[in-house]
Amino acid sequence: MRVADVPCVFCGGLCDDLVIDVENNVVRKVVHGCALSQGKFLNHEMNASFPAIRKDGELVRVTLDEAIGEAADILRGAQYPLVYGLSNTETGAIRKCVELAEICGATIDSTSSVCHGPTSLAVHSVGSVRASLGEVKNRADFLIFWGCNPAEAHPRHYTRYSVNPEGLFRRERRERFLTVVDIRETPSNARADMSLVVDQGHDFELLSALRASIKGYGISDTAGIRKQDIEMLAQKMKTCRFGVFFWGLGLTMTSGKDKNIEAAASLVRDLNEYTKFVMTPMRGHFNVTGAGAVLLWQAGYPNSVNFSRGYPVYNPGEFSVSDVLARKEPDCALIVASDPISHLPRAAAEHLARIPTIIIDPKITMTSLIAKVQIPSATAGISAEGSAYRMDGVALRLKKLVSCEYPSDAEILQKIIEEVRG
Repeated sequence: MRVADVPCVFCGGLCDDLVIDVENNVVRKVVHGCALSQGKFLNHEMNASFPAIRKDGELVRVTLDEAIGEAADILRGAQYPLVYGLSNTETGAIRKCVELAEICGATIDSTSSVCHGPTSLAVHSVGSVRASLGEVKNRADFLIFWGCNPAEAHPRHYTRYSVNPEGLFRRERRERFLTVVDIRETPSNARADMSLVVDQGHDFELLSALRASIKGYGISDTAGIRKQDIEMLAQKMKTCRFGVFFWGLGLTMTSGKDKNIEAAASLVRDLNEYTKFVMTPMRGHFNVTGAGAVLLWQAGYPNSVNFSRGYPVYNPGEFSVSDVLARKEPDCALIVASDPISHLPRAAAEHLARIPTIIIDPKITMTSLIAKVQIPSATAGISAEGSAYRMDGVALRLKKLVSCEYPSDAEILQKIIEEVRG
């Protein structure tokens, strides 16, 4: 069986032109997919999870219903539960996570709080000018990638969305000017028309210098970049027909954090006095944008939300996952489609290992090694359908390609909700 127009479920690019060959309920071939996509689809059955409860320090295989019942008991008896992850599942499951967090009076957070959380804070303050990746493909003649490495993190971004695609009004590579700004040379620089290596932690100063130059003020060498290069870049940005500012964790997770994004958004706003300029974050997990979107339209806030008062309270730094765990506040945790033991700071990971932790995931992960309850699920976009939000905020429908013995994340969460309600 051949299935066309399949969205990839690896990164935030959600390339939806994949062609998947399925034989005997196994994915055999992926056409148009990058190396990351190939690995996701062709190896989706490897390292599969199974229902288990930890007893005497060992995970003991149980039935799915037993694992769900144990998870519900833990959540029902908790005083300060944490719900975390969300970014590698589909939109319906995220809705169920928000519902469960409200029922339990939990803190709920997504992986965005440790990557693009500063982006959300900056948008609260100054707003942002956005456009779809389709508009970028068809119209953009100037592209700047700041603090990101799409050549390795989003391998098809250059060819499908930004630099090389044949668009409606921009049909060839030579019609687009590409600039890469980072603290070091990366593979993304290979095709750049202009590369700037900024001093680490000085992105804010360089963004401010660009704003000053665009407005006609005198500047000097800034953040390790020569004055003439800054002025050249400012002129290129000011005189393009349609410009796009892409940014990644090199801008959000360095010194300044949300202030860097405020400066970038202000730069884009300034440029719109002279031309058309938009900005788009380079998001990582395939539905991390969806996690923020669902929390926004369910709770009013994009991440770091607490329901302990019976209504949503938003306060990054207080209710962000790293902070609540480092302060040892949660007495249990439900992890959905994430592996926090692998990426959270040590203090946060250590507390997560001490409390009863429930993990819902198709795979055995590092977090499974410390979990009290392990619940397997179907893989969103491979063995379960649903929807996800691309990095530009466009929602796409995910397809079910193969069957799975376990239910989807949304179905598992619904069963837990029913048991918690009693």
